[in-house]
Amino acid sequence: MSKSKKILPELRFPEFKDSGEWDVKTLGEVLIKNSKKNKNQKYSLVESVSNKFGFIKQDEYFENRRVASKDTSNYYVIKKGYFAYNPSRIDVGSLAYKHNDEISIISPLYVSFKANKELINDYFLLSFFNSVTFTKQMIFEGGVRNTLNYDNLIQIKIPIPTIKEQQRIASCLSSLDEVIEAHSKKLELLKDHKKGLLQNLFPQDGEKVPKLRFKEFENSEEWEEKKLGEIAKFTKGKGISKSDVVENGKIPCIRYGELYTHYKEIITDIISYTNISTKKLVLSKVNDVVIPSSGETHEDIATASCVMKNGIALGGDLNIIRTKINGIFLAYYLNNAKKREISQIAQGISVVHLYSNQLQNLIISIPSEEEQQKIASCLSSLDEVIEAQVEKIEQLKLHKKGLMQGLFPKTITN
Repeated sequence: MSKSKKILPELRFPEFKDSGEWDVKTLGEVLIKNSKKNKNQKYSLVESVSNKFGFIKQDEYFENRRVASKDTSNYYVIKKGYFAYNPSRIDVGSLAYKHNDEISIISPLYVSFKANKELINDYFLLSFFNSVTFTKQMIFEGGVRNTLNYDNLIQIKIPIPTIKEQQRIASCLSSLDEVIEAHSKKLELLKDHKKGLLQNLFPQDGEKVPKLRFKEFENSEEWEEKKLGEIAKFTKGKGISKSDVVENGKIPCIRYGELYTHYKEIITDIISYTNISTKKLVLSKVNDVVIPSSGETHEDIATASCVMKNGIALGGDLNIIRTKINGIFLAYYLNNAKKREISQIAQGISVVHLYSNQLQNLIISIPSEEEQQKIASCLSSLDEVIEAQVEKIEQLKLHKKGLMQGLFPKTITN
């Protein structure tokens, strides 16, 4: 057992307030390295370790591409209760824990181990790997150590209370994880619902009406086909460079890169400001739809958003569609039913360009103003629910982060 200075966390459950101080051990004292190989290639399920999904089937992770060797006899066997990490990516969270009973194998490039259950609780250990106490110890003199091999991992120190207190901490954090997981599943269901609506609320190729119409419009006329140029005027924004964006600027602005990294179909909150004279800018009008005129990929360039405020400076490389129809409806329409078509008409390889004359000739189908508004309201309301769900998950994650900072000692000194 290592010589150590005992410590205490900031937060402690009431039943353990009088249980004494925590001990400090090295990970080498509580881990058991996994050396079991896939001899005779008994197991065939190959998994990878990702910072987002933990253990994930390799064909899913690499989109049905096989990257595993044909001979997997040198791969490590992973059973329930085993950990694995990528030594070159552990600093970004590429560490996984095997929750299920499905036996798999992983590349020998990974490091695998299990916990000594007489000394440490599995989930307490997993929580430690997600704590600041652990990540701080990956920073050494000379900078961040991007590669962490097993010999260096087992030198890292871990504060440890009694098994009963470990179990109490693990139970608290795992219960919170279950709540976060439940809300995450709800979020995915909401996104799937939105995806289904988008596929059915707009006419697809060759159709004159959508598959799904609101009850009050079921007997309405077919949607009218028109060129986008017939219902809109086109202009372009003026250049706003990165240096033009200032922290305390007075004029809200949108640069083209922000369009597909920050904004969705409806632009309300603004993240950038400038002090350029309004005489040198192109300012938005409510209901304008903006779409990039250049970008790195065809996917990015087919991103349309409706501006909901007057007086926002629109940067260069933005096509501005000043439309007569409902701009929110049009943004959802272009971003979904017409996204592929817009991507196809854009030109270029290393840099993709989309010109206003190409957009002007885009054929779209238009319902009555009332039906446009109904569709726009339905989708925007659903997006508000989705955003609220995202915010709820983020708050829960922040709550967990705060708990972990209190439940684990921040510093360890010998």
